[in-house]
Amino acid sequence: MKSGYLSSFILLSSLLFSTAEGAELKLLHTTAIKPAIDQLLPGFEARHGDKVSPSYGPAGAIVQRVTSGEAFDVAIATSAQISDLEKQGFVKPDSKRDLAKVGIGVYVRRGGEKPDVSSVERFKEALLKTKSIAFIDPASGGASGIYISGLLQRLGLAEQLKPRLVTPKVVAEVFNSVASGAAELGMGQLSEIVIDPRIELAGMLPAEVQNITLFATGVSAKTSNSEAASALAQFLADPGSQEAFKRFGFERP
Repeated sequence: MKSGYLSSFILLSSLLFSTAEGAELKLLHTTAIKPAIDQLLPGFEARHGDKVSPSYGPAGAIVQRVTSGEAFDVAIATSAQISDLEKQGFVKPDSKRDLAKVGIGVYVRRGGEKPDVSSVERFKEALLKTKSIAFIDPASGGASGIYISGLLQRLGLAEQLKPRLVTPKVVAEVFNSVASGAAELGMGQLSEIVIDPRIELAGMLPAEVQNITLFATGVSAKTSNSEAASALAQFLADPGSQEAFKRFGFERP
């Protein structure tokens, strides 16, 4: 009889210990949203007892990793991309939650002369006067680089500016090029601009040509930690998390 009680106690203890350890979650997210995610994850882990391992990159690269079969629990990309992943069966139906949105800004090296980009015409003039312009390589899958490349085409400046473009495949290298003086002017998402003390915002793209990117989170259709993954997605989208996003230039979805 005592042996039976002991066995039950050991089984119950092991179950409780397993629960207390929490889940191990893998989060794939875009580079643009990294500053806010870095601030939010410790709070989630403390509240829920789960461990989150984040990995980031350009939005297009995150999507490619998901569609290539990489295991994950929660993914963050643009809202449209998460919707597409849901349609393709990679993201659990009805798990998409919009997080925050951000626009594209123009920046210079700290202390450098700031061009006037307050209108489309002045923005075009600034680009034509600038000897070198940096932004993320569109081929990397970066949402801002894809948009900026298309914008230059629509403004009829693509061929004229082509020799002046500096387009690294890694966001950090884009900022390094402006901070070091290798490029006079840079363009990228505001959330990335505000965290680098070596550079300064000159202004946002004019409203007529501005591009607002809405980011969203989705839970993997194949996650083995469904409850914990859903809790993470909910936590990041919760109104209480908006202050972290706002701090880095994001707006409410």
